[in-house]
Amino acid sequence: MKQNACFLGTAAVAALMAQGALAEGQLNIYNFGLYTPPELLERFSEAYDVEVSLTEFAANEEAIARIQAGGHGLDVVLVSGYFIPAYLDQGLLMESRPNEMENFGNIAPEWASITGDPERAYTVPWVWGTTGVMVNIGLYDGDINTAAIFLDPPEALRGTINLVPSMNDVIDMTLRYIGAEPCTSDREALSAARDLLTSAREHWASIDYASFEKFVNEDLNASVFWSGAAGRIREANPDFAYGWPETGYIQWMDNMAILADATNVENARLFLNFIMDPENAALISNYTRYGNGISGSDAYMDAGLLDSPELQVPEALQGAAIDQQLCALEVQELYTRIWTELTR
Repeated sequence: MKQNACFLGTAAVAALMAQGALAEGQLNIYNFGLYTPPELLERFSEAYDVEVSLTEFAANEEAIARIQAGGHGLDVVLVSGYFIPAYLDQGLLMESRPNEMENFGNIAPEWASITGDPERAYTVPWVWGTTGVMVNIGLYDGDINTAAIFLDPPEALRGTINLVPSMNDVIDMTLRYIGAEPCTSDREALSAARDLLTSAREHWASIDYASFEKFVNEDLNASVFWSGAAGRIREANPDFAYGWPETGYIQWMDNMAILADATNVENARLFLNFIMDPENAALISNYTRYGNGISGSDAYMDAGLLDSPELQVPEALQGAAIDQQLCALEVQELYTRIWTELTR
């Protein structure tokens, strides 16, 4: 359901009344590219008389490196669930206590506690999704619920396969494909995963955050990909479909948090509370094509999204989900070695 940027829903009006007055000043947001609906920022800016700026990044590693360096001038940051411990270990996030905010009760029970932030003392939900495979089924009519799409590529797809550069996701799915567990320290299993990826690489076109147009135009016809992004491509080219590898796909939630050295702290708190409102959470989902973890948002979400095949994990494959995670430091270093060799 599309909203006019000038419209304030009843929940937003109630929030304004509860605050007693409009806020002022600025808010500086740091988020993944193509992940922030302009209408959401317009609505927040109008509701609280806050000037909002958005800076985008491509990967969690890029984001945390900039924040570690300091002097960034940012207030809130998007943190993937598996990266929360890395931020907390270095004291980079503010304990802003979202669990005490007005809209916290809107979080769906299954997302009210997450592994990296069990009490939601630092983060609020942004979107949730999965990492699986996306395939042009106009070119390939075989099983797409398999990691063989990129690890033992079908002839019809060879030379037009992409991998998004999500190191842990790719290696975790590869380990499961060969019968090992993610984050294993078993060097034989890790070597086998490396060898399989290396041999498959000759059939790939790229390891890249490829533009959507390359898929829509069918320059690329398969990829390790994210569910919501796959949905956006399917809407532009119906020949594409999303698959969940039966040996294991990744499930994740991305979250918003306030940085420990934020300047505009009160505006950042307002923003965290704001995105827990069902109408605003729906704006995020309608734009990104992911679920959001906020109860009541369904009433404001696009009907096509609610029925989206990318959000409907087949019942038989629901048990194959792998929680996205960072491994122990020594294992993470082995992952990095494999990835460096694969991408050089």
